[in-house]
Amino acid sequence: MRVELLHIVDCPNTAVAEEHARAALDSLGFTDVPVELVTIHSEDEAASTQFGGSPTILVDGVDLFPTAPVRSLACRVYASESGYAGVPTVKQLRTAINEAT
Repeated sequence: MRVELLHIVDCPNTAVAEEHARAALDSLGFTDVPVELVTIHSEDEAASTQFGGSPTILVDGVDLFPTAPVRSLACRVYASESGYAGVPTVKQLRTAINEAT
């Protein structure tokens, strides 16, 4: 399994997204699967990837929370039980990873 976290430079949510992804993977027993940080530097890079805004979490190249790809260096918002947030919760990630595998 390959887990990528696509983000833009200075995204305030990258570290939390990485922590949540790591916690979800660990709780599912995927302790040996790294979370690869991939910085999107340009609009061309955004347009040529599955970038849905920063941060986007992919498993084997598929967005865990499908959305229309963006073609700009934009932030992303996720719906959660407590409203909108800049990252998915650990519970949401655990469910999405479980469904993806």
